[in-house]
This record gives sequence, structure tokens and C-alpha cells, in this order.
Amino acid sequence: MLNEWTTTGWEQIALIALSAAAMYVTVILLTRLAGVRSFSKMSGFDFAVTVAIGSVLGSVILSKNPPITHGIAALVFLFGLQIGMAILRSRFPRLQLLADNKPRLIMIGGEIQHDQLRKAKMTEDDLWGKLREANAINFSQVLVVIAETTGDVSVLHAKDKNEEIQPELLKGVIAGDRYRAARPR
Repeated sequence: MLNEWTTTGWEQIALIALSAAAMYVTVILLTRLAGVRSFSKMSGFDFAVTVAIGSVLGSVILSKNPPITHGIAALVFLFGLQIGMAILRSRFPRLQLLADNKPRLIMIGGEIQHDQLRKAKMTEDDLWGKLREANAINFSQVLVVIAETTGDVSVLHAKDKNEEIQPELLKGVIAGDRYRAARPR
């Protein structure tokens, strides 16, 4: 039994190589057709499609079942869904509101916006880690922290705490208006 897990024949390796090459070419062609959004994580939908594409690739490359043709069909369908959803989201703003999360302002300066932190399903420890990743060494450097729609966290910081954030950068951010209210005039 252990032997089955650790050994394979050249024929199987050749099939894996052919499957990998066919799927690689398919993904490259579809990515060229679909554009740069193909592997982005701009929305939850984009992330889900990226995970599904990875699953299809892994299944087809490492197994005889599903066959390559099924894998190619699945990839065409997934890329088509992503293109279709992108078109629909751009034409119907209400669909975008339903399909996408909105970014949340979770910290202003050194003040945590606890209600928004909770709604983002984050803990203070998560926040501290993101501040460290952004090389913030002092709360006085932090202008705002935003939980993005992708699950990423953006830390907007500056050496001069009197620097202003361009209003467009907070457009569509839940609780973004709190930044203006908190700024001294």
C-alpha cells in the first residue's frame, strides 16, 4: 500500500506533464481573453472563481478523471462567468451593491472604530498585525486603517500627522465620513 503512494511509472508522469501543459495553455489563453481581472481578488466573486480555477487545475492535472476536455470546459465556463459578472456589475450598480462587500474604516489615528472592527469580523490582534505589516511604528503615523472588500487591510500613514487624505480615497468606505469629522480644522 505504501508503495502505491510513493511510486509512479513514467507513463503516469507523461500524462501529468501533458495534462499540465494543456491546462497551462488553456489558462493562458483564457486569461488573455478575460483580462487582468482573471486572478484578482477585487471582490468575493473574483476570489471564489480563482479558488475554483485552482481546484479544476489540480483535479485535471493529477487525475485521469475528470478528463482534460472536462477541465477545459470548466475553465471556459468559470472565465465566462467572471467576464459576465464583471459586465453585469458595471451595467447594473445595484448588482454590484449586492455582490460586493464595502470597505470599512476601522481606525482613525490611534482610535479604533470598534463597531466597524466587529462588522469586519476582525480582532484587535488582527489589527495590530496589519499595522506591523505596514511598518507602522507609532499610532501618530497612522491616518486611517481600512478593511478592504478583498479581505486585505490598507494602512494609510504619513510621517506628518497633519497630512490630509484625498477625499476620493475614502469614497464608498463605510464610516469614511468619520475621518473628516475627526480631523482638527
